[in-house]
Amino acid sequence: MAIQEGDNLPEATLHMMKDGKPAAVTTGELFGGKKVVVFAVPGAFTPTCSQAHLPGFVVHADAIKAKGVDAIVCLSVNDAFVMGAWGADKNAEELLMVGDGNGDFTRAIGLEMDGSGFGLGTRSQRYAMIVDDGVVTKLAVEAPGAFEVSKAEAILEAL
Repeated sequence: MAIQEGDNLPEATLHMMKDGKPAAVTTGELFGGKKVVVFAVPGAFTPTCSQAHLPGFVVHADAIKAKGVDAIVCLSVNDAFVMGAWGADKNAEELLMVGDGNGDFTRAIGLEMDGSGFGLGTRSQRYAMIVDDGVVTKLAVEAPGAFEVSKAEAILEAL
């Protein structure tokens, strides 16, 4: 069963680049005591993710943070190296580019998808959520193939 609004995020270890190396970061460190917008994509460097989803959050980062958001997290079932390179390629310095390399967090919140038909294996569904001190206060999961409810503009409006 997928995570719902009002639920606490599970404990998990994710990875992001720090000083040129992958560094572990826990969900407690990312979300504890903070208001965070997290958006997840099926894959770094894939068309909708690279042309619309990530760029929208880059463009609107200042407006989102002006609404009291401490951090914006971009999450994908990719490794930290790929997430770091994708963030650098898309000028995402204001975002935290976080890899869920094994899909443990994605599986724990019940938002995995089977991308094996495209050669991608298990990936994350496309979604965005607002998390306040580890509690999901808004969850917007896209229908397969859609890109409406999880885009930056929709989350900005929800804030």
